[in-house]
Amino acid sequence: MAIPDYQTLMLPVLRLAATGEQRVADAAKRIADDLGLSPDEREEMLPSGRQRLLHNRIHWAKFYMSKAGLVTSPKRARFIATDAGRALLASNPARIGVNELKDYVDFREFYSGQKSADDDAAPAAIPPSAETGTPEEQIEAAYQAVQSAPPRGTAGTHHPK
Repeated sequence: MAIPDYQTLMLPVLRLAATGEQRVADAAKRIADDLGLSPDEREEMLPSGRQRLLHNRIHWAKFYMSKAGLVTSPKRARFIATDAGRALLASNPARIGVNELKDYVDFREFYSGQKSADDDAAPAAIPPSAETGTPEEQIEAAYQAVQSAPPRGTAGTHHPK
């Protein structure tokens, strides 16, 4: 099984946070167990090699939910569900993602500040994972797209021998 994107991880992360204060490392182990991830998947690193992919996606799920007021950080490297987070879980959501977080005013304000004023100017070479990838994954995908694109202004140029 592939490691789920950060939006798919929001619901399991919030469920764990509702059981009490959590650390990302502990949440990652529990979620990996629940998903049946292989030892290799658990250890898969970001392209930068600086962080495990699962931990990174859990951090982003937690970050986005904190902007909606669903989780809070009582102390460094810890998180727990808020009353709003527990209320959302009580409604038995099938999924939590960016679209569901937009129901929260604080998240809408945060998210609207993240969108470019001219979204149409975004490069078309970024793969569809831009909607589900973490910001680091989107940057890596954009970098790879730029690296694989032919240089600008060279098409049709004749270079004499």
